[in-house]
Amino acid sequence: MRIRSIGSKLTAWYTSLLTLTFLLLGGISYGLLAYSLSRDMDSALNGVAEVMAQKTRLGGNAPFPSDVDELFRRFFGFSPLDRYIEIFDPLGRRDSHQTRRRSQDLPLSPKALKSASQGLATFETYKITGTYPVRVLTMPVIQTGRVTNLVRVGMSLENMYRTRRRFLLIMAAVLPLGLLLAGGGGWLLARRALRPVDRMTRTALRISGEHLDERLQETESDDELNRLAKTLNDMLGRLDDSFHQMRQFSADASHELQTPLTILKGEMEVALRSPRSPEEYQRVLKSGLEEIERINHLVEGLLLLARADAGVLRLDFQLVEIKELLQEIREQMKVVADDHAISLDLIILEPAYVRGDREHLRRLLLNLVDNAIKYTPAGGSVTLSLDSDTDWASLKVVDTGIGLSKDEQERIFSRFHRATETRSRDEKGVGLGLSIVRPIVEAHGGRIDVESAPGQGSTFTVFLPAHHS
Repeated sequence: MRIRSIGSKLTAWYTSLLTLTFLLLGGISYGLLAYSLSRDMDSALNGVAEVMAQKTRLGGNAPFPSDVDELFRRFFGFSPLDRYIEIFDPLGRRDSHQTRRRSQDLPLSPKALKSASQGLATFETYKITGTYPVRVLTMPVIQTGRVTNLVRVGMSLENMYRTRRRFLLIMAAVLPLGLLLAGGGGWLLARRALRPVDRMTRTALRISGEHLDERLQETESDDELNRLAKTLNDMLGRLDDSFHQMRQFSADASHELQTPLTILKGEMEVALRSPRSPEEYQRVLKSGLEEIERINHLVEGLLLLARADAGVLRLDFQLVEIKELLQEIREQMKVVADDHAISLDLIILEPAYVRGDREHLRRLLLNLVDNAIKYTPAGGSVTLSLDSDTDWASLKVVDTGIGLSKDEQERIFSRFHRATETRSRDEKGVGLGLSIVRPIVEAHGGRIDVESAPGQGSTFTVFLPAHHS
């Protein structure tokens, strides 16, 4: 069955890793214990054999049982029951008078006899059916440079085997208990550590497009989960702002589209109620065409903004002469300025070239000039100017209009935003002009600055990267 809970997965991984660690440490400990016991036993046997060899060299008799017990206690710390001491002559014949036999005799191996003849001691382990193995040390007794006797000391490995078995039994009992405690503790720690995630999950389930104001609970600690909560809260804040802008955008777009459609529908219905003269029909069609043009202008603006938001605004880059473009804009917008009794002037200090999309740059300047005319009362002026240096070509649109407050300056590039005074004057427009200007400027690698004060007019400066041919 697949584990779905992260806490259960962490507990399983933790317990598995701990099991492998325990087994590894247990195996190493068992190996070290076995090695230590074997080494200690060989060292003790060597000590007993050295004492016996010394006695033999001094011509002493075989020790009594009490002496043997004392000898083994001296080196082993206890007197094992199954032990023995044997004395052989150099040819391997047993000296029956100086031997403490076991219940079963152990033969002297050719290997031990050969090593003894060379003056070397030999450790051997004999495995006897039905009993524990026996560890035996055969040590030569050397006097005046020759082997006079062989001392053989041995004892059963029963105590060592039992010690190792007890160690395994202890490990077998401690391991499951340790794993149970460690696994339970790991599960509790995982549950406690992941408790904030459960709270995040419950909160996230309550969050929807209509309730984006809720936030995940943050803690005072600067751990990974708290940083995750902060990151998600920041994301929720951005989503909330985006949803708010989308709802506001949809509401404003619907409102702006509803007005010309209502006018268009009303005029058509009135025109069809009774026969009209050709002049009246022409007037109705002309008015309908104006409303359709207004709708088309709005849709084009919305499409351009949508492409800019999606990062797919298409630009046909070519070399554009800004001086020529400004002259064209002035000629086109002079009629509009004259209708509002506003003078439209052009000041060109020197020619300038940029690489950009001519149609988009033309729309950018048209929107700026149209916006300046709307915000300038009759008798005022709008001035276009051009300047350039080694890095930038700067286009300025200066008006003597109503000006903008600091708060208005921060909102003028928002979609469908129109100044209050402009609305009161019932100027035509949908509030998309400046919101279209900024993405066009940024798409050309430039920037736009605003300088304004209430009642003192406004200055919009567009900086575009200059091109020197």
